[in-house]
Order: sequence, then C-alpha cells, then structure tokens
Amino acid sequence: MSEHKAMVEWKQSGPDFRKGQYSRAHTWRFDGGVEVPASASPANVAAPWSDPTAVDPEEAYVASIASCHMLWWLALAAKEGFDVESYRDEAVGEMAPNEAGVPWVSTVVLRPQLRYGARAAGPADEARLHELAHARCFIANSVKTRVTVADRQ
Repeated sequence: MSEHKAMVEWKQSGPDFRKGQYSRAHTWRFDGGVEVPASASPANVAAPWSDPTAVDPEEAYVASIASCHMLWWLALAAKEGFDVESYRDEAVGEMAPNEAGVPWVSTVVLRPQLRYGARAAGPADEARLHELAHARCFIANSVKTRVTVADRQ
C-alpha cells in the first residue's frame, strides 16, 4: 500500500511551561513543501496560549473527512459521465463526551453543494454517489466518528 507522512514541529515560547503557560502554536509540514500553521483550538485552550488563526486538529480532522469524501464523489461522478463544475462543502464536526467522559469528535455532517454543467446528477444519483463515496473513503473507513451527508434543501 502507501505511506503518508506529516512533520509536526513545536518549540517552547512561553513564560512557564510547567504551569501550562506556553504557546500551543506549531507547524505542520507535508512532503510537497506545504507548511500549515497549527494550534490547539481556542475552544480547548484559551488565548494567548492558542492561535485562533491557525488550523486546529479538530478542524483538520473534519476537513480530511470532507476532502476524502469529495474526492471519491468526484471520481465516481466523472466515471458516470456527470458534468460537475463545482463542489463546496461546509462540513461540521461536533464534539461530545464518550462513555468515559472524554471529548471526541462524535459526528461529522457533510453539506455538499454541487453545481453542474450540461449533464447533472439527479437527487437519487447524488445520494447513491454519496453512499458509494462514503463506503470507499479511506478516512471514513479509518475512524469511528459517525459521518453523514445532510439532506439537500
């Protein structure tokens, strides 16, 4: 199979590490040379010890699920001959305590918005492609989070 790597780097920058007074800001580096500013979520660690402008692990988790689903959906739609012009998803992950009271990302709701060209998928085709995409998504198959696609309005 394949291997996927990420480098995570952090350096101490705060008055007292042992008292929790240190920045949670760090950097993610990927093999293509992309660097992403990352931090603990401000919902979990208050400023100034977190960076609200950086990507937090929970956001990245939701984005990876949404991205994997989209990539599979697009591949399946292309194979079936649909003309997809754009795909936008405002995915939302919700945290809840597990049985031991430890917070986890318990649900991710995908909200894809699609635009088509000459040949559009109908609602039944879209739903079927979402089911297939979910079944094939590497990330969705790797997690216990419940992932759903919201009904289109």
